[in-house]
Amino acid sequence: MALRSQRQIVEITLMNLRNVASRLAASSVIVVGIAGVVGVLVALLSMAIGFRTALESTGRPDRAVVLRGGSNGELSSGIGTDAAAIVASMEGVAETSAELFTIADVPKRSSGSPANLVVRGVQASAFSIRPELRIVEGRTFATGKRELIAGRGASKEFAGIDLGAHVAFRDSDWTIVGIFESGGTSSESELWTDLPVAQTAFRRAGSISTMRLRLTSTDAAAPLAARIAGDPRLDLQLKTEPEYYATQAEDLTTLITRFGYLVATIMAIGAVFAALNTMYSAVSARTVEIATLRALGFGGTPVVASVMVEALLLGLAGGALGALFSYLVYNGATTSTLGGGFTQVAFAFHVTPQLVAKGVIWSISLGAVGGLLPAIRAARMPITAALRGE
Repeated sequence: MALRSQRQIVEITLMNLRNVASRLAASSVIVVGIAGVVGVLVALLSMAIGFRTALESTGRPDRAVVLRGGSNGELSSGIGTDAAAIVASMEGVAETSAELFTIADVPKRSSGSPANLVVRGVQASAFSIRPELRIVEGRTFATGKRELIAGRGASKEFAGIDLGAHVAFRDSDWTIVGIFESGGTSSESELWTDLPVAQTAFRRAGSISTMRLRLTSTDAAAPLAARIAGDPRLDLQLKTEPEYYATQAEDLTTLITRFGYLVATIMAIGAVFAALNTMYSAVSARTVEIATLRALGFGGTPVVASVMVEALLLGLAGGALGALFSYLVYNGATTSTLGGGFTQVAFAFHVTPQLVAKGVIWSISLGAVGGLLPAIRAARMPITAALRGE
């Protein structure tokens, strides 16, 4: 009995699929609708993954960030020179870079509207602490001069941030003498210059925002953090880079992910109604055909299965189309958005295999929901009334 039912399912399904071409326009409604849902979902989630990857890839467990106690980012942090000297002398610290973190308004290339761009004043040790950073065009800035090096991401996203260009910050003229890359990390969204020059130009003489540390080992982080927290002379906190950047990425990635699912769900409701309407129309057009099959001895289960298989395949086609579109258009595309401290972080969209699989699962689910009720209607259709075309 089971073997007979399986054969009937295969026979009816193949017959339905051969007739899809005659319903191409109606079937395309399902495919395009589901493709839109999957395309939007995958694109937005790839944005969240790209942003998180840009921040998390910046962090190494043998490096740490020292901030003022209670501050949630570099922009709100401040460290005195005496406190910086105490931290630099502590056990577990191999190398330090005192850094000034500030922002400047620079127009974006895409819109021309001003956005916050990080200008970071660093000591020479910042380069040895971050060995992944390398100059790919021009040269590094000279000590004591108003020269900048720009991250590749900042150069792509912001107008006028080009090699050899002159930019004006705080009534002073600066020259961009180099472009650097750092493996896609968040540093590529910044401009770097000599620390004393930045302190003078931004009227922050003797002031630093944070310290970047290279630790003697990854095991040194926890004891060092405890010593800093327990020192009554200090009001500072230490976080390893992975901890710091994970915290910075969490809020925005959560927001983007929730927004992506919300938009996809709203679109999915429309796609399901389109699928229901299309599949009901397909069943109505085949009323006599289905009744004839039932009169010849085909059971209700094969009829349900054949309609469901058609809906699932149309959903799968829509999912594949939407995922392919997102991959071709968005994967590797660069953009920028607000990161921690209300500064722009440039990053690339990442359309991963996991996202594609998630999109396909959504598409198949939408196809199943859209095909279920029409399939049940086809199976329950009275044979005599259906043969009369009612």
